[in-house]
Amino acid sequence: MEKPFFKQLSSGLGYYPKALSFIFDNGLWFYFIFPLLLNLLIFFLGLSTIGFISDYLSDELHILIFGEETESVSSWKDWIFSPINWIIWGILKVGFFFLFALFGGYITIIVLSPVLTFLSEKTAEIVTGKKVPFDILQFTRDIVRAVLITFRNMFLQLGLTIALMFLNIIPIIGSIAAFVGNLLVSSYFYGFSFIDYSNERNKLSVKDSVRFIRKNKGLSVGIGLVFSFCFYVPFIGGIVASFLAVVSTVAATLAVLEKDQST
Repeated sequence: MEKPFFKQLSSGLGYYPKALSFIFDNGLWFYFIFPLLLNLLIFFLGLSTIGFISDYLSDELHILIFGEETESVSSWKDWIFSPINWIIWGILKVGFFFLFALFGGYITIIVLSPVLTFLSEKTAEIVTGKKVPFDILQFTRDIVRAVLITFRNMFLQLGLTIALMFLNIIPIIGSIAAFVGNLLVSSYFYGFSFIDYSNERNKLSVKDSVRFIRKNKGLSVGIGLVFSFCFYVPFIGGIVASFLAVVSTVAATLAVLEKDQST
């Protein structure tokens, strides 16, 4: 008999401190290096892209308003136009953080899929004591499946997010419901992605994995909740979440292993 939703959710959240202890007790802390590298890459590419688009839009808008002029004649207009440059830059930066809040989790999971796949296998190996020989073909298939599952979840979440946006037409209550709904939906699909590393290792098909997650939706939400919530925290949320991807993967693996042992 499956546990009620909120008991599963509480259980999923409870695996986070267990996962942290497990990581440091078993010398898996070096997996945090990969999110660090990812953050540096996203930070560099994000700021570079924002700067490039901002400069381009500012130049085009300047020409549209003032026309082509020599530097000496247009200097005072540049001074007047500078606040507009800052507004454009600010809008682009806010847009970047909004898109990152919506898709950043999936970008993190996709880019880190090879690392997270291997981490889940390593966690299972430590817990069970069963060492599985490394197979590059199987490892590649695992990564491809993880990426496909992530894309599937991303598009399903996007559709549900758009549907939930209509709740915002109801003042206050509708906005709260939309926020909570989006948080639960994103948590469910993020948790799905983390749990599927173990489901794939247990030879479950995608269809069987979907069935497993639906029966354990509370666990999936609990596993994905902390990771998902980070993307609602401005500026540092995405950075923290990338490190939590490591913790979430270990938490999901421990949860599935414990569930397998209890059945």
